[in-house]
Amino acid sequence: MKEVVLTDELLAEIRKIYEAIESGYDEVARALKFSCDGCPDNCCDSYFLHHTYTEWAYLWKGFRELDETRQQELMERSRQYILDCEKAEAKGERPQAMCPLNDDGRCTLYVHRLMVCRTHGVPASMRRPDGQTLNFPGCFRCQKIVKKKFVHGSQAPHMERTQLLQRLVGVERELMGEKLHLYPRVKRTIAQMLVTGPPTIPTLHCERNGSLPNV
Repeated sequence: MKEVVLTDELLAEIRKIYEAIESGYDEVARALKFSCDGCPDNCCDSYFLHHTYTEWAYLWKGFRELDETRQQELMERSRQYILDCEKAEAKGERPQAMCPLNDDGRCTLYVHRLMVCRTHGVPASMRRPDGQTLNFPGCFRCQKIVKKKFVHGSQAPHMERTQLLQRLVGVERELMGEKLHLYPRVKRTIAQMLVTGPPTIPTLHCERNGSLPNV
C-alpha cells in the first residue's frame, strides 16, 4: 500500500476552492444578516460523511502539524466518537456526537476543515450529474431567518455548490489518476479518517518490482 499524497499544485488548488467557498458563504450570510454568533446550538455535532481521498489527505496534512500529545488526544476522542456513533446506529438512530476536533466551539484543524464543514449553515443548491437539483435549506437558525423574510424559501439567496464540487472532483481525478473508479469509495466521518490513518491505495505491480510500465 502507498499513501495518497497531495502535490504542492493540488494543495494550492484546494486552497483556492476553499477560498471560493468562504466568499460564496459570506455573500449569502451577509444578504440574510445571518451569523453563528450567539447560537445555542453547535453544528459540529452533525453527522457528516466525507467522500474524497483529496480531503482525507488534506485533513491529515493539518493533523501532522500538531504535536504528538495533541495528536494522541484527538485520536482518543475519535475512537470514542466512532463508538458513540455505532451505538446510535445500532438503535436505528442517526448519530449526533460532537466532532473530535471541536475544542470549546472551535475546530482544532480550522484551516484544514473539509468542504461540508465550510458550506453548512446557509441555504445552498447543487446540480447532480443526472441533472437533478438538490436544495439545502441551511441550519435551523438560518431557516428561521428565511421563513421570516420570504414567502417561499426558494426566494432566499443561496450558495451554488455545483462548480465548487466539480472543481474538487477535478482535483480528485488528478490526484488518483485513471484508476480512480477501481479504488474503494470514500464514505467516512472525520473520526474514521483519523483512526484509519492517512489514505492509502494498493501499490501497482510495476512499482513493487521497481520497474516502470512501457510507454
